[in-house]
Amino acid sequence: MLLPADDIMLLLKEDAAMKIIDAHMHYFNIEGFKTVAANAGYENTAACWQQICEENNIVFSVAMGNTEDVPSRYGGISPRLIDLNAPFDDIKYNQPDNIGYCLGVKSEQITLENAGKTALEFEYYAQKPQCVGIKIYPGYRPVYVYDKRHWPLFELARAYNLPVAVHTGDTASSDARLKYAHPLTVDEAAADFPDVKFVICHCGNPWFADATEVAAKNPNVYIDLSGLLEGIPGPDFYNKQKAYFDYLSMWLNYMGRWDKLMYGSDWPLVNITDYINILKQVVPQEHHEEFFYGNALNVYGRIKNLLHDC
Repeated sequence: MLLPADDIMLLLKEDAAMKIIDAHMHYFNIEGFKTVAANAGYENTAACWQQICEENNIVFSVAMGNTEDVPSRYGGISPRLIDLNAPFDDIKYNQPDNIGYCLGVKSEQITLENAGKTALEFEYYAQKPQCVGIKIYPGYRPVYVYDKRHWPLFELARAYNLPVAVHTGDTASSDARLKYAHPLTVDEAAADFPDVKFVICHCGNPWFADATEVAAKNPNVYIDLSGLLEGIPGPDFYNKQKAYFDYLSMWLNYMGRWDKLMYGSDWPLVNITDYINILKQVVPQEHHEEFFYGNALNVYGRIKNLLHDC
């Protein structure tokens, strides 16, 4: 049921001072991001992101590292993160104190023969305090998450207590392969590595039922609600897409594990203020603090130490 306008305004006002951790965003410059950011009402710049954080009380964010041009001998890649004091298109391997990163994986460049060496290459970055996880891109990469070429990376994640974030669901490019990105594929990896945390990114959109079942069944699987829409939704967007949000809410309520859900934006894909307000209507208010803040501290455990440094 949609909330009356006055109740929505009261809800937003009560949550205004709530701290937020964005558990899924992007912080680098690739082709197309300038246009994507403009469509969401922004500029794809470091200064713009910091302003967004100040306006929305975002105290920390996790940048997903899907850079394509960082040198690598075997298949591992480090994230491209931008020095705030440099031009946005100037590649620097550092970042603001309020941003951590997940190392991106070029899965198709890893083989069973070089998988161990890839993990060693990743270990250099895994030891860095602001490395908070590993990110895998099935769909964009034609490799299932449970493929054994990933196993040394999962062992590395276990050794350093780093979660593995997995792209699931819809893709931004038509040449991707959706069969690799189905959330059910996370189940096999989670079962094989029960002591590694896995994050089903985008809640497997549109396979919400499957994503929530995998998270409900596996104690080590979590979900982020990033990237479920793009651009500027507009004031009546929630009403127009009521059936979509009702379907999402139905499965989240059926799962009933609000401790497994995290807020993420997929910035610069979406207008942040609008997206926060929409998700405040999807997630019951009594769970807002854990959804927008507390759960990310549990999943991305290194954030706790980094918050002290901000």
